[in-house]
Amino acid sequence: MSIEAAAAQAAVESADLAARSLQRLMASGHERPEGDRCPICFDLIELPMNKHSMLNTCCMKRVCNGCGLAATRRGMYNSCPFCRTNIPTDDASELAMIQKRVSKGDAEAIYLLGDKYYFGDLGLAKNVPRAIELWTEAAELGSVDAHHNLGRIYYYGDGIEEDKPRGIRLWQQAAIKGHVQGRHSLGVVEYNNGHYEVAVQRMISAKMGYERSLNEIKHMFKEGQATKAQYAEALLGYRDAVEETKSPHREEARDLDFEARTD
Repeated sequence: MSIEAAAAQAAVESADLAARSLQRLMASGHERPEGDRCPICFDLIELPMNKHSMLNTCCMKRVCNGCGLAATRRGMYNSCPFCRTNIPTDDASELAMIQKRVSKGDAEAIYLLGDKYYFGDLGLAKNVPRAIELWTEAAELGSVDAHHNLGRIYYYGDGIEEDKPRGIRLWQQAAIKGHVQGRHSLGVVEYNNGHYEVAVQRMISAKMGYERSLNEIKHMFKEGQATKAQYAEALLGYRDAVEETKSPHREEARDLDFEARTD
């Protein structure tokens, strides 16, 4: 086979692989991951989750504010609503809890420790390379949040050499697993490249209850880059998704401005 023929075949195979990858991306990840559900009431937590829930570093379970309020009313002021472990009272204790779970290979704990290094929290010195190392390990163990954060780091070259294709692949891996911010990030990339139709398709995260995606589609509609039907479909899907996260306990917590410890 000539060099020209081999190059042409490679181009066809690459295009075919890209098409199959896009097909898989659009067909998968329409449901949020199980980790987005409260482990007590089993309902999906409204986005953004850090506003409507608390992350307990003892067991790495995220409990919604409704269940947090119910636990408080049962007298559980200083213990985890899920595993009943005493809540850490200082940074050192919290860090020790996270590191204990990291030593057991807990993907979410490894991801969280990466976050702490990235922001310089819990008395740790800010260390982006260490954060990237931990997020990479967490991603290999299945953390979708780690996939998303690595995508952002590589796409924008934050503390590492910029590698946009790698960043996009990482966002795709997160999106396929239902990560709403990963899906949104892919839509933003398409929007910035002027691919408005594809951007709207990628932002199915609006139908998963992600307000930023809904606002982007609203903006595109106002600018004539998305149709009225597309915006209406996104708005209806967003409202349905948010409605599914509501419960009497959560509504009461909202009315009382109850916010448990947030991460």
